[in-house]
Amino acid sequence: MKIRFHDPRTDPVPEGWTEFVPAARLHPVWDYEVMGLDGWTARNPPMLVTIADGAGILAALSVLVCRPRLRPRFAPTPGHRLLRPFWAEVCQPWLSGYPGLVFAPRVAAAERRPVIREFERALRGRLGPGLLGVLYRALGEEFAKDLRGPGRLVKHVDSVAVLENRFDSEDEWIASLPKSRRGGLRRQRRRLAADPDLVVKGGPGREDVDSAEVAALIQAHRERHGRLALDSRTMPSAAFLRRFLRRPDVHTLTYTGADGRLLAVNTLLDHPDSPAKQHWGTLPVTEGGRQGLLFDSYIHAMRYATRRGVKELTAGRGLPELKATLGFRARPVYSAAVPRPVLGW
Repeated sequence: MKIRFHDPRTDPVPEGWTEFVPAARLHPVWDYEVMGLDGWTARNPPMLVTIADGAGILAALSVLVCRPRLRPRFAPTPGHRLLRPFWAEVCQPWLSGYPGLVFAPRVAAAERRPVIREFERALRGRLGPGLLGVLYRALGEEFAKDLRGPGRLVKHVDSVAVLENRFDSEDEWIASLPKSRRGGLRRQRRRLAADPDLVVKGGPGREDVDSAEVAALIQAHRERHGRLALDSRTMPSAAFLRRFLRRPDVHTLTYTGADGRLLAVNTLLDHPDSPAKQHWGTLPVTEGGRQGLLFDSYIHAMRYATRRGVKELTAGRGLPELKATLGFRARPVYSAAVPRPVLGW
């Protein structure tokens, strides 16, 4: 196996990456250019690690090299070696509920554990003695099994909301919901459609969206509701979003008031099997926002999912009780902490 480390900010696209992304059915946030754009403004920029054999890439990991919070907000320049203690996180910071570890379809389940151990040994050698250990975030049950072992802590920490798409339309989905929720969604849809002071617009590759407004709304919402324990993510930048929202595989839903003020925004990542409701941000009602926009965004998402005929829709980690009333089930999510002495073992 060949293990290579790539800095998306400065290094060329890894050999075989263009073929691996569709073969592994990855979401748009795994695009190498997207990772590079994110990296330039990230406090802990993503590093892409590829593991290949003679047939091409068999696994890839998104790795954040995380510094203590007392350090400066932005990342060091490419190639800079950290001297103080730090840790690494295997995660995909822009995709809630999905791991930063992916395999090619040809890799059998029994082959994953040795590949992961090889990665850990290579990472320890690459990053040097300051590495305290590795934290794997948002693992599914199968990957959690691969990370178990002496000296390793694997813990169920959360869940991601998943809705199996067995419907031909959003109306059929609404009809399947409990009576109270069903009636509420229908009333909400009629009320918003009749509101002359509300502009609702959605679609892929949006060029008419103020990315600075979107960044501020998402960040404010995250501060109120969505921060993780030991959160290594960076505030979304307007520069990144300006490019990201223009991608044809990123759908942006906006709610705008009569004065042009952005009231709420939702991004949805296209995928052949599992589109993902990604970022949500909304103004509180006390600051001029509107009630019920979150529920309306689910109607739009299910309209898209049913028209595309996808297998499922995922909707992140938060508000599990509310999402259960919309037909979502909770898929368990695990974290695994691997201290330096047992890396590779």
